Amino acid sequence: MITKFTRRAAIGAALSVGVMVGAAGSAVAQDRMTFTLATAGSETDQRSVAMAQVFAPMVSEFADYQPGYNATLFAQGTELEAISRGNLTMSIASAQELAQFFPEFSIFATGYVHQDAAHQVRVFNDPLMDPFKQKVEDELGVKLLSVMYLGRRHVNLRQSREELDVQTPADLAGVNLRMPGTDAWQFLGSALGASPTPVAFTEVYTALSTGAVDGQDNPLPTVVDAKFYEVTKQIALTSHLVDLNYIAFSKETWDSLTADQQLTVQRAADAAAAWGRLKQLDKENSLADFIRSQGVEIYTPDLEAFRTHVQAQYVGSEFAAAWPEGVLERINELGN
Repeated sequence: MITKFTRRAAIGAALSVGVMVGAAGSAVAQDRMTFTLATAGSETDQRSVAMAQVFAPMVSEFADYQPGYNATLFAQGTELEAISRGNLTMSIASAQELAQFFPEFSIFATGYVHQDAAHQVRVFNDPLMDPFKQKVEDELGVKLLSVMYLGRRHVNLRQSREELDVQTPADLAGVNLRMPGTDAWQFLGSALGASPTPVAFTEVYTALSTGAVDGQDNPLPTVVDAKFYEVTKQIALTSHLVDLNYIAFSKETWDSLTADQQLTVQRAADAAAAWGRLKQLDKENSLADFIRSQGVEIYTPDLEAFRTHVQAQYVGSEFAAAWPEGVLERINELGN
């Protein structure tokens, strides 16, 4: 079950450790540290591999890296709460999760807003992100170090194409599509035309195999990594979300580091994100043939119909109301 952690509770938790944070900020780190990371992804997920093979060696001079995969350390959706409370150092956090605390983050989880991986990086490094990052630090005690590319999300269904041919959002009517449990994710599922069903990532394979859900949405590398191709029959390449994650780091731990250590951690996060991005793009480009060889049909629906319908759902919604003025326009300016 995904635990919803309210912004008020998170802020309270952050304030409760405020004295420790302040003290840590003035200290010079001397002792060897342990950086714990919690993720719902598997050990072979490209984000996990990037952190283990790139980030960990770069910080090894002063910190031990201890990851927990498959939501074994903390349940999916509770990692930011754990960081805020001082029980965890790092997570790979989604914009949808951050929107639970700060509704304005929903703009980064909106369908058909980001164009590609390079666009994500330009947006993250643009001054438009500064107030977003600062608010997360000040009110949640979490520092967003870098942006990771998860990939283009597509609709992946149990039904064969003969049973259900998805060309427009209308074709998804009544389809129980697994989406993560946050409000932003559920809204996106509805915007696609489906009936969104909240299921934890670690339970998706079983839900698909038993028919508890009709489908799920993820990039092709995740479909392969989680072996969803074993329990599904088609993928409609909707590309409805160029999905991202943030490398989220404890502000309390950050403040306890020396300036040189902070620089090393930042460089390690950027390097891991860049490495993972290239690997994920390469996998996206090469996995379609493998998935087809497993008996899954892959095709492209009417993308303009999906794009027009999805974006129209956000107009006048509570999510759009939370977006700071001018941010969407700036994001578009940074596109191709």
